[in-house]
Amino acid sequence: MWTEQFPATTIPGSSGRGLPAATLVAMRSEPRWPATIAVLAVGGIYLAIPEYLSLGPRWLLLVVMVLLAVPTLLAHRAGLKEVSRWLGITISLILTADLIWSLGLLVHGLPLHKQAPGELLRSAAALWTSNVLVFALWYWRLDSAGPVAPENQRQHCGSAFLFPQMMMQVHSHEQTEAEGWSANFVDYLFIAFNTSTAFSPTDTPPLTRWAKGLMMVQSAISLMIVALLAARAINIL
Repeated sequence: MWTEQFPATTIPGSSGRGLPAATLVAMRSEPRWPATIAVLAVGGIYLAIPEYLSLGPRWLLLVVMVLLAVPTLLAHRAGLKEVSRWLGITISLILTADLIWSLGLLVHGLPLHKQAPGELLRSAAALWTSNVLVFALWYWRLDSAGPVAPENQRQHCGSAFLFPQMMMQVHSHEQTEAEGWSANFVDYLFIAFNTSTAFSPTDTPPLTRWAKGLMMVQSAISLMIVALLAARAINIL
């Protein structure tokens, strides 16, 4: 299990009172496997959609993700954080391009009425799920409370999202066992899921323009899938 490593210094602030840095590292170290599973899951999802919707053979995306995920993890383990970061961004760019490409092909083929209802529903569900995972990866990689800037993660400074735990008082942290809390991939997955289902933020509003822009793009993709593709499939059942 590969985790973020932080400098061995005492962490200032109310949540770090009396705790050495080593203890706080153990509390805040984030495993990389949830994001890795999300990357491989998107590649695996494309095995379930028709081949004409994928950019090349259906298995190609999964193979590319494996080939990129391995050096990304190795670079992270070796302490090459910038290399790991840019490899991760490359992965997200490829996944996003493939998602938009597949969605465009699916929408383009709707007037031709070539898709069977079951196939259309399966494709819509696969693309919707991919949309959630892809944008969860973007939020996690780009937010300063994520893996890019560990010091900011500890102090919640400059985060692109206002998580509820950031607004808690010290005594509330202790009562809710949120002491030492920091955002990890599951938190960003929750944001992405809510954005795709509610088409808006729920308990975690975006603070920066890039976060708002990404959420707008994700909501637009989700709305197109749900309103256009799924409705069309149900209509022809």
